Amino acid sequence: MDALIKIENLSAGYDKTPVLWDVNLEVFENDFLGVIGPNGGGKTTLLKIILGLLNPMEGRLIFRSDINNRKKPIGYLPQVKHIDKNFPITVYDVVRSGSLMASAVKKNSSDVKQKVENLLNEMGVANIRNKAIGELSGGQMQRVFLCRALLSDPKILLLDEPDTFVDNRFEGELYERLRYLNKHMAIVLVSHDVGTISSYVKTIACVNGELHYHPDNMITQEQLNGYNCPIKLISHGEIPHTVLKRHN
Repeated sequence: MDALIKIENLSAGYDKTPVLWDVNLEVFENDFLGVIGPNGGGKTTLLKIILGLLNPMEGRLIFRSDINNRKKPIGYLPQVKHIDKNFPITVYDVVRSGSLMASAVKKNSSDVKQKVENLLNEMGVANIRNKAIGELSGGQMQRVFLCRALLSDPKILLLDEPDTFVDNRFEGELYERLRYLNKHMAIVLVSHDVGTISSYVKTIACVNGELHYHPDNMITQEQLNGYNCPIKLISHGEIPHTVLKRHN
C-alpha cells in the first residue's frame, strides 16, 4: 500500500537556519499519528512543510497521486492563537470557505450549502452561524474551524494543538470525534500532551530537531530521554495527577 505522504531525508527551517533535519516519515490511510515535542522543536514546521507553506531546504515530500492533484485534499485545523479575530467574517462564511480546497466541480455544486449546515449542526454551532469569529470562545472557534477542515472531505486531517484554549468538555468531545473520523481519514495531531493523546493515537512521532517514530501509542520517559524530547508524561489513574521529575 502506497503512503499518502512520504517524507525523505528532509531538512527545513527559516533564514537558512534549520529547525528540522534528516526527517523521514510515512503516513498511510487511517493512520492516527500523534506528533509531540517541546516548544520550538519543529512540530508546527513539519505541518507547514506538509501544507506547502514552507519549502524544504533538503530532501523531498511525496504525496500519493490522489493527494498530489487534490482530488482528495488535506484538511487543516490551525492553532486558535494564530487566527485573526479582527477579520470581518462570520462563522458560516468561515466554514463555507473550506470548499475552496475541493475540486471545481464540488466547489460549485448545490450540496455544499447543505454540507455546511450539516457540519454546523453536528458540531453544535448552528445557533452562532451569523456571529463574527472575534466573538467566539476558544472552544467555539475550534468547532468552527474543524467544520471548515472537514467540508472538502479530506483524506488527511492535520491538527495543530487543538486542545489549546478549550474547555475540558469540548476536549473530550473533540478526541472522540477524531476517533470516529479516523475510520474515514488519516489524522496527524500535534500536541504538547502525550498523556491525553496516548488514549487516541495509534503511533507517535517525537520531534525535537530530529524526528523519532514510535510504532504504537505507548511511550516511556526513558524513550523520551533517548529521543532528546524533554516533555512531561501524565499517567492515567483513578485520581487525576501529573508525575513530576525527581528532585535531586
